[in-house]
Amino acid sequence: MAAPLEHENQIFLDLFHQDGLVICARGLGIDRILLRFLRLYCEPAGLVLVLNTSRAEEEYFIDQLRADGVVHLPRRVTNEITSNSRYEVYTQGGVIFATSRILVVDFLTDRIPSELITGILVYKAHRIIESCQEAFILRLFRQKNKKGFIKAFTDNATAFSTGFCQVERVMRNLFVRKLYLWPRFHIAVNSFLEKHKPEVVEIHASMTPAMLAIQSSILDILNACLRELKRYNPALEVEDLSLENAIGKPFDKTIRYYLDPLWHQLGAKTKSLVQDLKILRTLLQYLSQYDCVTFLNLLESLRATEKAFGQNSGWLFLDSSTSMFLNARARVYCVPDDKASKKRKASEKTVVKEEKEPKKELVLESNPKWEALREVLKEIESENDTSEALGGPGQVLICASDDRTCAQLKEYITAGAEAFLTRLYTKTFGKGEKVQDLWMKDREAVKLQGKTKTGKGTHAKKAKAETASKQNKNKKKQELTLTQMMGKTEENMGEEEDCKDLSSSQESSMGESNPEELQLNLSSDAYYGIYKKPLTIIHPLQGCSDPYALTRVLHEVEPRYVVLYDAELTFVRQLEIYKASRPGKPLRVYFLVYGGSTEEQRYLTSLRKEKEAFEKLIREKANMVIPEEREGRDETNFDLVRDATPAAVSTDTRKAGGQEQKSVQQTIIVDMREFRSELPSLIHRRGIDIEPITLEVGDYILTPDICVERKSISDLIGSLNNGRLYTQCISMTRYYKRPILLIEFDPSKSFSLTSRSFLHQEISSNDITSKLTLLTLHFPKLRILWCPSPHATAELFEELKQNRPQPDAAVATATTADSEILPESDKYNPGPQDFLLKMPGVNAKNCRAVMNHVKSIAELVTLSQDKLSEILGNVVNAKQLYDFIHLPYAEAVSRGKTKR
Repeated sequence: MAAPLEHENQIFLDLFHQDGLVICARGLGIDRILLRFLRLYCEPAGLVLVLNTSRAEEEYFIDQLRADGVVHLPRRVTNEITSNSRYEVYTQGGVIFATSRILVVDFLTDRIPSELITGILVYKAHRIIESCQEAFILRLFRQKNKKGFIKAFTDNATAFSTGFCQVERVMRNLFVRKLYLWPRFHIAVNSFLEKHKPEVVEIHASMTPAMLAIQSSILDILNACLRELKRYNPALEVEDLSLENAIGKPFDKTIRYYLDPLWHQLGAKTKSLVQDLKILRTLLQYLSQYDCVTFLNLLESLRATEKAFGQNSGWLFLDSSTSMFLNARARVYCVPDDKASKKRKASEKTVVKEEKEPKKELVLESNPKWEALREVLKEIESENDTSEALGGPGQVLICASDDRTCAQLKEYITAGAEAFLTRLYTKTFGKGEKVQDLWMKDREAVKLQGKTKTGKGTHAKKAKAETASKQNKNKKKQELTLTQMMGKTEENMGEEEDCKDLSSSQESSMGESNPEELQLNLSSDAYYGIYKKPLTIIHPLQGCSDPYALTRVLHEVEPRYVVLYDAELTFVRQLEIYKASRPGKPLRVYFLVYGGSTEEQRYLTSLRKEKEAFEKLIREKANMVIPEEREGRDETNFDLVRDATPAAVSTDTRKAGGQEQKSVQQTIIVDMREFRSELPSLIHRRGIDIEPITLEVGDYILTPDICVERKSISDLIGSLNNGRLYTQCISMTRYYKRPILLIEFDPSKSFSLTSRSFLHQEISSNDITSKLTLLTLHFPKLRILWCPSPHATAELFEELKQNRPQPDAAVATATTADSEILPESDKYNPGPQDFLLKMPGVNAKNCRAVMNHVKSIAELVTLSQDKLSEILGNVVNAKQLYDFIHLPYAEAVSRGKTKR
């Protein structure tokens, strides 16, 4: 690891001397700060827990510490380590990475020596809300350990810009008093990075007239959709629904934040507008990101989907939409004949079959950024020819936004724009094949031509290629839908690029990039190799399974030239840190951007939002009032008190026999799998003890008689469809007197099972409400509870437990689906009992009398009518049962008609 920088030393010392929350600007190296603390505490003399890290992040930290020569490396505690052996792992000391679910259970069962814990490091601290598992762990830790430290790290300042006093609430959940803010404009950061700034060359490429016209059309349509959305929903915040915010990546989250709680009340027009906004934002990205053929293919698929599925999107009929289609086609081809041009205009209103279309002359407009990239590479090549003074030719790293863009750039550099676009057009429109299938076919071939992998990376690549080929076979015969074309939302554009529409060619790369010559052994498997001398590779900025893949490549390749084909704020800052940590070594950064485009605006908006978020945090820090007991190092912190009026206090304060009645500590038995949810944390907060064990019947045992099966909406639908809920209800009704099905809703979404538009008059086998109705008819003892949030559920559990005995963990553990230990009231076989209850004349009142007198259904059919009357105590019921057993069907039907 490189030597720490000046501001990193200051951050480390501040946080080392006094616990707190550090908020850094994106890309300033919050992982480097955490790594220094990990290196400090990697000794068996202490026990330090690390929260909120993913598996890939843990592996990265361990690899970095191993490279630095650390002897006692951090260890990972997962479900592969048995519960009995975990105590030994904890007592060995050092740094421990453990999943939140395991730590919660170990704290509750005293399997972890709380008094021996030196402290806790919390990564990505902006996610620590009151009901999350990490906040539960910190509360349990501080209740049992008053001396250990808590240090928190995050680089997401914008997460604190929404909500009331968000940063103060996070600090309250973290039990810290100090807030350390380190924005990019901090004087210490800015002055240091200015001394070591890299050489930056900004290249503002000009969009073609057709691209500018298309961008203008999309923005006009986007603006019209926003106006319509505000008109239909006047309660929405006007500031958040601006055109500037609409082109940014977080806009989808903003829309969901406002509309999810009201989604079931919204009309079809509003829902259609939300979908249109998503489509238009995708079009904006495709315009600047990909080639003209890919963009036209998406547009044509929109038109085809609208006709195939009857989706009447109003914006497709606007004048701006017509202009967009005309310009998009003009970028790809033109029809020279005048009559043909009239037909082309008429095709905007009528469907023209491909067979009748006149012959087209291909235009295949090249992407202006491609030409700029070509010029940059030529300049680098010429400099490398005369670079003997700098120690030889410099390595080149090209960074693009996602996997698909990287594959396109490799095609362009090795084959040229004309050959690449011609082949892409032929495969997309000429042969009737879709880009969807071609992307699946050629993606791996393009990557494998530029690099040869060994070891783990090779196996991963083979598995990935096999998966892609299987998916391709299944999708060849399907029509390309709009959803397939658009892929995922912008937050995870790079995560599932295997399903995207890109055509790449295998043959084109063979000339300049020979896999036998270019053999790289990089830790990342996401790069695309191009040349060996000088080493030139392309790497995506997003979508890698390893969040530190680009960081690894940056330090392994050590490029002298970095070409930012797409601007990404985090990586720009990362390059500044990279240059500052290598003083004296040259680094030139080429910054390619479309001047006056939405791409440039998106980058500037992200800069502005982070700056505003830090300014808000600075104001809040100045006005923040933090009590002395915030850290919870004594008993005066009320956040550590489990409810001001705990459930353990008895409501009856009368004295019996001259002594005050002793209160009983309330206890709930919770299934181990339930610790993935936030409900156990909220139950514990209300003063109720939690006993985690593995339950086969139910999720929560409130009393010896009350068993609760908790279902979220998605779990409920899945369990109803696959029949699992029916099996669970059978087990609960067999072993518990009061079985309960708890349906828990997401507090951020509507408190409604189905939308008003989906309510049916008739019973349908596919309708969730119909299935729930059948469930209650089949299980009369089953009670269904509806809760709008986990907080309401915790309060409800407390009320259900009042003045009732506590459950026994031993009995709950012994109660299994195949258990022979049955309650006294349920000593009969459930199958014959259900069959008996369905017979005419038998009901819940006289059923037990029948089961007490006869041993089986076979014996029942041999009894006379008089004997049945004696057992049932009712002549009418006895006659109904006797006739049902003995009369032929035809005679029974005729008797029924006679009675009528």
